Amino acid sequence: MKLGIVGLPNVGKSTLFNSITKAGAQAANFPFCTIDPNVGVVAVPDERIEKLGKLYNTKKVTPATIEFVDIAGLVKGASKGEGLGNQFLANIREVDAIVHVVRCFDDDNVIHVDGSVDSIRDIETINLELIFADLEVLEKRIAKVAKTARMDKTAAKELDLLERFKAHLEANNAARSLVTEDEDELKFRKEFNLLTDKPVIYAANVEDGDLSDDGASNEQVKKVRDFAAKEGSEVFVISARTEEEISELDEEEKKEFLDALGLKESGLEKLVRASYDLLGLMSFLTAGEDECRAWTIKKGTKAPQAAGKIHTDFERGFIKAEVINYQDLLDNGSIAAAKEKGIVRIEGKEYVVQDGDVILFRFNV
Repeated sequence: MKLGIVGLPNVGKSTLFNSITKAGAQAANFPFCTIDPNVGVVAVPDERIEKLGKLYNTKKVTPATIEFVDIAGLVKGASKGEGLGNQFLANIREVDAIVHVVRCFDDDNVIHVDGSVDSIRDIETINLELIFADLEVLEKRIAKVAKTARMDKTAAKELDLLERFKAHLEANNAARSLVTEDEDELKFRKEFNLLTDKPVIYAANVEDGDLSDDGASNEQVKKVRDFAAKEGSEVFVISARTEEEISELDEEEKKEFLDALGLKESGLEKLVRASYDLLGLMSFLTAGEDECRAWTIKKGTKAPQAAGKIHTDFERGFIKAEVINYQDLLDNGSIAAAKEKGIVRIEGKEYVVQDGDVILFRFNV
């Protein structure tokens, strides 16, 4: 999974990136301090594989990972080359989802490019630049497809969809809010790879004091939540500064720090959960003395395709899957004890893998 972090300059974007990746992207109180996209790979927090690792006394514990791309602050006119221009829009095209950091705090010491804090205005500034960039893509494709649409039914169908998207965006709507159900249209849509068609998670960046009630008393956060609800996007409340402090602590200190703030989880954990929910993802697990590992798949994935995440041979030669829920495995103390009680199931090609399944695949090629 690859997430692109976007937002106006000085909204806490690079500070958030630094804290969740510890990759050290430069953070400074002036626009455009991020000159190139910074990339960091983050382990997905998952206590299940840690517990399995202890059960198996495993040599290696390998969590699932998320790749974050910190994309330089966009400003009005970015799609036309303003600020650092549309070179950064190209970086957004490569991600699975967008984390849009929105400033929801007042601080006279931190400059705002528009002179004041207004979460919805800031969201719309970014969205408008992405819409402009998408319209440019659509217009080029329309010009190309229109040449063959009169003689080709498939091209005619694509042209119809392109024009619907164009009209939708020209009305200042994000592409993600246009409904398409036809199989051919869904295929075309994927090929378009529009920026505003990507799922969005809004990161409402607040002061420490707004964390305890999850931003419920912050008017700017309320506005972001209302906006996101209308387009079916996720929102999570975070303090980038607090996350930066947390990133310097060990696990025990981190727990004490979160307890002191009245929090159950860090911003990274919130973001991972929101990302998985938004993209319809989950994890199954493999366990043994050599390695315990988490594998990320789409919800609804069947056993052979899940096996293919490990190796293509596993999918090609799939025979069966030995499956047990990770908690059942822990409760029984070993896979042998679980088998004696008949808790380990044998599943075939039609089995839909569930979150937290511990699976041993049998295959032959």
